[in-house]
Amino acid sequence: MPEHPKKEHSEHPTREHPGKGVSLDNIAKTVEDFVKTDSQLKGGHFSIYDPVSNKPLALDLEKVHKDRLSKITENEYFVCADFKSTEGKMYDLDFFVKEDKGNLKVTEISIHKEEGKPRYNWVEEGGIWKKIPT
Repeated sequence: MPEHPKKEHSEHPTREHPGKGVSLDNIAKTVEDFVKTDSQLKGGHFSIYDPVSNKPLALDLEKVHKDRLSKITENEYFVCADFKSTEGKMYDLDFFVKEDKGNLKVTEISIHKEEGKPRYNWVEEGGIWKKIPT
């Protein structure tokens, strides 16, 4: 059985327009609201566990990249956001947002870059974008 067709590796999935009834602004706002709520619940900073350093990170949102927002599957989207840690390091986090009956929900978050160094890249296989180690 042949392998799925592969395209060149990419830092992020390519941008596509979101589905019917879902806008780029809605997806970005979903991530911004998620980060704001999490920050309020956890002492003023967004918290995520870093499996590489084996410690939790306290982060502040710098920017959600609306230019790096892509449709992954029929009802799942990807957006990239920049954060600064309380220690001064920059992190690029990837957020996955799923649409279900008009509601958007963050379903997965991963640390894509630390201080500009990627931990993984993206490859398209059979029309679906997947993470691959760097």
